[in-house]
Amino acid sequence: MLLNCDLGESFGAWQMGLDSHAMQVIDLANIACGFHAGDPDVMAQTLKLAKQHNVQIGAHPSYPDKQGFGRRSMKLSHDELVNCLHYQIAALDGMAQVHGLSISYVKPHGALYNDMMADKGVLETVMQAVSSYAKPLKLMLLATNEQPSHLAMAEKYNLPLLFEAFADRLYTNEGRLTPRTEPNAVHDKPALMAQVEQLLTQGTVTTGSGSTLALKADTLCVHGDNEASIALVKEIKQLIEK
Repeated sequence: MLLNCDLGESFGAWQMGLDSHAMQVIDLANIACGFHAGDPDVMAQTLKLAKQHNVQIGAHPSYPDKQGFGRRSMKLSHDELVNCLHYQIAALDGMAQVHGLSISYVKPHGALYNDMMADKGVLETVMQAVSSYAKPLKLMLLATNEQPSHLAMAEKYNLPLLFEAFADRLYTNEGRLTPRTEPNAVHDKPALMAQVEQLLTQGTVTTGSGSTLALKADTLCVHGDNEASIALVKEIKQLIEK
């Protein structure tokens, strides 16, 4: 299973995450496109790191909400959202080409990611935007029990999908992430490692109610926020490579 991580989320003098450390152990780098975080210098630095470590790169676009770090929902028209996504994807794609790289997928960020998983209209608009970009790209989204309908929707646009799972989050019976406001929504280390092993060996997770849920995931989302996170990613990588 491939490891993906949100990177390039620093801005100016404000530093976020240990990108240089995370890039050494991940497979897919979701790089911020400037609307929730990132700037031209940060993009360039992150792309250089990806090239150095032979990591696949994807665009990580969001609603235009830098002050809220892209975590606030916005009501955009169909055309506004399509144009917003094309603008951000093109920015990273252009920067990548300067460095001899090519983006291969898109993973929406924050509230946009949550909205597309909760609202089929938003999801279809995102799919239309990604599929109509100037070159073929994949779309990364959450692996849930709605996977068949997501695949059917994507097929209309000839859009390949990458399904992701989360190592550190408690799942609902529907395959969604338990809101962080609820108890035990974020796993401690033993529960996290147990969930990763269960995903790898059985293709399932145990939900908050104790049910077993099958998840077909191509990639696992991890974090590179601090030294403890990096150490954890390294342990997950070792588990995958056993």
